[in-house]
Amino acid sequence: MLRPSIPFAVSGLLLVSCASLSAAESVGAIVLPETAVDGVAAYADDDSFTGSIPVQVTKSNTPLAETAQTITVVPRAVLDSQQALSLTDALQNVPGVSAGTYGRRGWDDLIIRGQVASDSLFVDGLRTSSSNRVAQQLFGTEQVEVLKGPASLLYGLVMPGGVVNMVTKRPKADPFANIDFTYGSNDLRQGTFDVGTPLSENGKAAIRLNGLSSASNDTTDHVWSKSSYIAPSLSLDLGDDTDFTLLASHQDRSYIRQQGIPPSEMGKVSRHLFTGEPDQDPYHGQENRLGYALTHRFDNGWTFNQNLRWQDYRLSGQLVAAGVLTGATLKRSVTDQQLSGDNISLDNNLQRTFNFGLTEHEVTAGVDYLRSREEQVTRTCTVGSLNIYKPVYGSTIVCPTTPRTQQYTTVRMLGTYLRDNVKIGDKWNLQAGLRFDQTATYTVNQLKDTRTNAPADATTGSVAVMYELFENVRPYVSYSTSFFPNTGTDASGSVFEPEKGQQWEGGIKWDLVPGKTLLTTAIFDLRRQNVLETDPNDSAYSVAIGEQRTRGFEVGVTSDLSDRLSLMGGYSYTMAVITKNGGSTDTAVGDRLNNVPRHTATLHARYRLDGKPQGWSLEGGFRAEGEKYTYGYRVAGYAVADVGVAYEQEHWRAGFNVKNLFDREYYTGGVKNAVALGDDRTMMMTVGYRY
Repeated sequence: MLRPSIPFAVSGLLLVSCASLSAAESVGAIVLPETAVDGVAAYADDDSFTGSIPVQVTKSNTPLAETAQTITVVPRAVLDSQQALSLTDALQNVPGVSAGTYGRRGWDDLIIRGQVASDSLFVDGLRTSSSNRVAQQLFGTEQVEVLKGPASLLYGLVMPGGVVNMVTKRPKADPFANIDFTYGSNDLRQGTFDVGTPLSENGKAAIRLNGLSSASNDTTDHVWSKSSYIAPSLSLDLGDDTDFTLLASHQDRSYIRQQGIPPSEMGKVSRHLFTGEPDQDPYHGQENRLGYALTHRFDNGWTFNQNLRWQDYRLSGQLVAAGVLTGATLKRSVTDQQLSGDNISLDNNLQRTFNFGLTEHEVTAGVDYLRSREEQVTRTCTVGSLNIYKPVYGSTIVCPTTPRTQQYTTVRMLGTYLRDNVKIGDKWNLQAGLRFDQTATYTVNQLKDTRTNAPADATTGSVAVMYELFENVRPYVSYSTSFFPNTGTDASGSVFEPEKGQQWEGGIKWDLVPGKTLLTTAIFDLRRQNVLETDPNDSAYSVAIGEQRTRGFEVGVTSDLSDRLSLMGGYSYTMAVITKNGGSTDTAVGDRLNNVPRHTATLHARYRLDGKPQGWSLEGGFRAEGEKYTYGYRVAGYAVADVGVAYEQEHWRAGFNVKNLFDREYYTGGVKNAVALGDDRTMMMTVGYRY
């Protein structure tokens, strides 16, 4: 069991790791060369689709083309080309990922390789929260990284489908200023700024400030959203061997959830239909962050990395959910939600590259800690029914004084990990690592005055082998495991066993033009046990569904083919089914997992007429998903086209994008009584100043 004093234990465990590694260093046969690492202030502007910012999610300097796992990076150049506004927009570029399956509900919902991964979101390598409540702000992100498959070796308690890491904007060595104004469909109005300046002659000490203010309506009547965001960052010059950056952010969101329409009425009822009440309490969320990133390079060749962040959040509002539809009359229920919490995340690791005989090793030893707390208060309220063809609003929402649930949950995790990336000769790469986690989940039911404790521990790891069969053609095979403690209790008050996951993956990485064009192919077999789903007899609780399995094939490409043409895209086939039923009456062995399409495909391209950033550029592509099965009903597949045009000069840039060019009516997924609407045709125009 973990104790409140765990944060102080982190430093002790790190010292033990340092001592062990120092002992290895004393072996005379080992040669330990220095490893050069650039500070964040040295990152240059890059308008390529392949990107230039080091990938954080691997905690390694090994290039992606030599990493034996599937990783997709969506850089800022792609996000700007598409005028992406949300994490869902960004993840639509990644094959094997389905995002926004619950529609425009204001939270980040995503599925990776057929497995729900909404609670496996990281920012700068640190977990956002054990349960993500406030949608992440994409504008403050430099690039989005998706690591597919179990990632517990580096991140501890995560879902087996994979993790998403968002790299925030950092100070730069040169002064700059960007100001943009956007207007679009559904009365979208947005203003952004991003400014920075060096504070020292060498540019290592620098400051940056970026922010956003946005407001929009929706295709659905009475649905709207407002957002504001500000993120200062400061890098300090503590010498050539040390990089230190302070990172902070504050965001505020208010919105009415878009709840979809009854599944039986797809294609029959107006897509403008709002099934809630115009005067329901809107959701209001706030999120604050403060932390730092530290890197120090010792004279003996070791590099120490430490990332620390404190975060708090709160979210409240009312969900008016669709119930049973009889004829044209839709029964509705209301859940009044109040969520608040905070968490502390800390990751320490030591790295060094050294030669031993005919092998080159990149060793990483780390200790990380997480403490996440959340208080949840919900009330079940009443509201009148709605005629979906002739809606009349104004039904009073009545909420009881006594909450239905009121509980306080604390999750603590302490993990230690060791990994070695070994290069054997010129052809072979071997990666192997182990991790040990201790976790404790405390739940206090404030209504019943009861307290449960669910301690758990697990050893996870991964091993992978890659061989360069031909020049820049590298097949590989890997095996990895994951661990995720389930929180809460079932209807009888019993705690759940933690989730476990395993994956075999084999693939080939084709580094067709090194640094410019990377083609990846992979097949995988992933299994997940002790999965929780909503209890069909009491939606306030969960039940274990048993085991899920996903198998599939993926291909992805990222390329700057020439000075004129860049592209990003891919295809995936995913077969996700239940292989062992844990007791739910709504599922059976062989059933497909909810909201998982078998086929997804995506492609986005940018063509510069003059072959350089200044001048005209054309953008376009498509997004497609095959049919899905969701809570017993079928959601048809779809394909939509996106186009755009941009013009850029030294200090000015203008871009015009049209998404869903042919105004295709489609659905992204849904829940039992509501199917989520895809976005109708939207147009956006952005004009900006650059200094």
